[in-house]
Amino acid sequence: MPVSSLLPEPPLWFSPGLAETIGLEEAILLQQLASLLGHRQPASRDGRAWLGVEGAWFEANLPFWGPQDIQRIARSLAEKGLIHLQLPPPRPGDLLYLALDEAHGGPGPTAEPVQPTAGSPRAPTAPTPGAGSPVRAGELPRARRGARTLPADWSPSEDLLRMLEWQHGIPRDFILEQREEFVFYWRERGEPGHAWENKFRQHVLSLWRRHQQQKAEAAPLDRPLDNHWRPSPDALEILLRAGVDREFIEEAVPEFILYWRERGGPPKGGLNSRFVQHIRIQWARYSSSMVHSTEPRRISPDWEPNGDVFDILRLSHIDESFARSLLPEFIVYWRDSNQVHTSWNSKFLQHVKFHWARKHQLQQAGSQHAGQQRVDGAGRTRDRSLAEDLSDTSWAK
Repeated sequence: MPVSSLLPEPPLWFSPGLAETIGLEEAILLQQLASLLGHRQPASRDGRAWLGVEGAWFEANLPFWGPQDIQRIARSLAEKGLIHLQLPPPRPGDLLYLALDEAHGGPGPTAEPVQPTAGSPRAPTAPTPGAGSPVRAGELPRARRGARTLPADWSPSEDLLRMLEWQHGIPRDFILEQREEFVFYWRERGEPGHAWENKFRQHVLSLWRRHQQQKAEAAPLDRPLDNHWRPSPDALEILLRAGVDREFIEEAVPEFILYWRERGGPPKGGLNSRFVQHIRIQWARYSSSMVHSTEPRRISPDWEPNGDVFDILRLSHIDESFARSLLPEFIVYWRDSNQVHTSWNSKFLQHVKFHWARKHQLQQAGSQHAGQQRVDGAGRTRDRSLAEDLSDTSWAK
């Protein structure tokens, strides 16, 4: 049968569940990078497998994205905690230098370069436990080379379970539920086989696709967003790994539901991905407001300027010990005045710079008058009285 001119290349594969959680572009790029990591020799550093990806590889495999698109989507994956980026890439010609997080625990053994099989196009290397041989895409371990009938107590290996979970997003409970039917079918047939792991993998994949299709057909097209909606476990895991507080996530759910109900229904592209994006933006604003509050407030008795203040003073060649010596006077004055301000750091900067300039003016005036003698014989080392200096608060204006 001739190949259609509309399909000149093999299609790209991605997980619909993963795309719903992190976004379509992110899911495609993540699975392509995972596939590449399984076909190349990564560099092990800091407990992660690092790999440089040149621009030519992206042009050949993802030609519909430009370099800016690749970097934008990669940054989105890094912000979600799914990959680690090193910028700029250490090798010339590389567009990205990255390491992928393992889905279950720490990093597994480094995978050797392999060629993908026809039954698993562009499939990524599955994560494995800390010891043993790596499981490669389309290639599962076999206990023997000779054909044998399926034992009655046969169970899928932990490597296969991990690969089906990570690569295809199939829940472990669903996989194990198919074991009894699989064993019964092949025990009834009595046929010897070489690779029962591969047969079971194909069996589970077929049933999972059928289950997903039936689930999609049974779901109403315009399902209303009710008050019982909750983000998926994958969305929660991504947000928690990004450092978002669980209580903050739970408190944001009713606001999120109310917003989309007033808009007329759930958003296109998946609720979970929109929820992840919404929480990340709100958490960034909340964290920033906690550090850089714009609300006027009184100065506290134990107030301390942050490190940026001393960095600015250091650039102005102002000694840090001199600035710290003015801190008690600064706090006492503003607590007694009972005033509120949005930024005590800027006020302290003004205070220190004022007294630093005054100190140098007095030193310069003293050196100028030190060698001069008045006609009446009285020497003068200052033009202002001590009372005037002590009562001067022009630095606070």
